[in-house]
Amino acid sequence: MLPVADERNKSWSSILTTPLVFVGECTIILLDSCRKVFSKPIELAETVNQMSFIGVASIPIVALTTFASGAVLSLYSAELLVRFGATNLAGAAVGLAVTREIAPVLAGIMVASRAGSAMAAQVGSMAVTEQIDALRSLSVDPTKYLVLPRLIASVTMQPVLCLIGVYSGVMGGYLVSVYRGGVPSGAFWNSIKQFVEPSDMTNGMVKTLFFGLIVAVVSCQQGLRTRDGATGVGRATTNSVVISMVLIYVANYLLTSVLFGRK
Repeated sequence: MLPVADERNKSWSSILTTPLVFVGECTIILLDSCRKVFSKPIELAETVNQMSFIGVASIPIVALTTFASGAVLSLYSAELLVRFGATNLAGAAVGLAVTREIAPVLAGIMVASRAGSAMAAQVGSMAVTEQIDALRSLSVDPTKYLVLPRLIASVTMQPVLCLIGVYSGVMGGYLVSVYRGGVPSGAFWNSIKQFVEPSDMTNGMVKTLFFGLIVAVVSCQQGLRTRDGATGVGRATTNSVVISMVLIYVANYLLTSVLFGRK
């Protein structure tokens, strides 16, 4: 009975300490990165490569998902608004939903699933093959060389992807509203001009700064703590995506309550 009791105690201890370890490691990575962001040498080439990988290569999937989401939103809302004679609200419904929620959240989710998983796999592969230890032996700081370029690239490119998602989502909503829902084209654009303010777009882009921070820090944290070879790399990749998505949704609620709660 004693060995069973010991195993149960260990399992409960692991459940209780794992979140604390995760928060502590992420905090250390973030603070260390902030401390070294302006110190030399600057890994400019790696940062540009990560910006291309995280941002430019993610444009098609972000544009496609936001376009489809805007189209589906209009598919449900346009017919109902036309039925009740509220066609002047069709564009506003699409515009507010896309700028405030759909484009920022989908940009964060797509980057987490596509680039975040890749970041965790890359860093995790280096960890299990002892390449990170080799970097330290060569006096190369892993945070400076691996984490910081990914962090800068993710935070920088997320607002760009959000902006692309806004235009793509509104265009998808426009096409469905006008050519299937029967909403006049002029009424659609006039309602956007009337109800959607520049702050709606800028606040949505502000949210993506935090989403980019979450994706980069979580992915690098999971990669750096990878153990047990290929199995550990797969586990780190899965964990990075799942944790990033959960934290993005939690952060989205908190940021929305702060940025849009008083409107």
